[in-house]
Amino acid sequence: MSLAPPPPRWRTWLAAARPRTLPAAVAPVIVGTALAAHDGRWAPAPALLCLGFALLIQIGTNFANDYYDFIHGADTGARVGPRRAVAAGLVAPATMRRAMAGVFLAAFLLGLGLLAWGGPWMLAVGLASIAGGVAYTGGPWPLGYHGLGDLFVFLFFGLVAVDVTYFVQTGRITTDAVLAAVPVGLLAANILLVNNYRDAATDAAAGKRTLVVRWGRRFARGQFAGALAVALALPLLLLARGYRPLCLLPLALLPLALAQIRRLRRAQQPGELIALLGATGRFLALYALLFAAGVLG
Repeated sequence: MSLAPPPPRWRTWLAAARPRTLPAAVAPVIVGTALAAHDGRWAPAPALLCLGFALLIQIGTNFANDYYDFIHGADTGARVGPRRAVAAGLVAPATMRRAMAGVFLAAFLLGLGLLAWGGPWMLAVGLASIAGGVAYTGGPWPLGYHGLGDLFVFLFFGLVAVDVTYFVQTGRITTDAVLAAVPVGLLAANILLVNNYRDAATDAAAGKRTLVVRWGRRFARGQFAGALAVALALPLLLLARGYRPLCLLPLALLPLALAQIRRLRRAQQPGELIALLGATGRFLALYALLFAAGVLG
């Protein structure tokens, strides 16, 4: 029996970039830009720079995760999720390490363009984002291996990404911008949660102490549902703060949120969680779009 040919190189690298996770990079830019436009300060050039930077940081972090999880033994033949490029032998470890460095370098160079709008603080934000992307699974004390991955995602793909996007367009950070960043960060962390929920057994065997491994699946289901509840409560808070009723548009996602909570509770097979991972990313994208339409309408 002949072995199946390896996938095309472009498909391997596309899979390594993990498209299901990319809404975590796009959503905060949409939300921050919508708030800036609501305040009459929309600036397309820095908004696009933020989008490019966020996407490159997400892809670089995914490449780092592919490389370091292989080095640490978290990605093995026993893994039940999608194939990882290095663990599957499709990309040499040194090649993935160079790709990771190249993507982070591109993010840094692109981010330098934001200095014109955000000042020298943008240099600190950019370096911290890159350092966090590496430290998530690499370095002497990997964040993801000590249960801090969810906090990393919440901070960098929620608070930092939304508020920096808003800041470079308006020159300030408001209470509303901070409030809007909270649900974005929580929903982005839900993407990671579903991934870790699926990989709990192999993560535990490799010593990767994610929150799912530390506190169990019941806790994870509560965290998942709680994030959705906070996200759907935020529009009500904006209404109370004087926004027009159209800001309640994200509440249209309530049936979908309830369906996802049930799917996570009932999931038994890896394939179900892989499908839910994609659905969780799409939920974040829909939330951001409805949020934007609501505050701009």
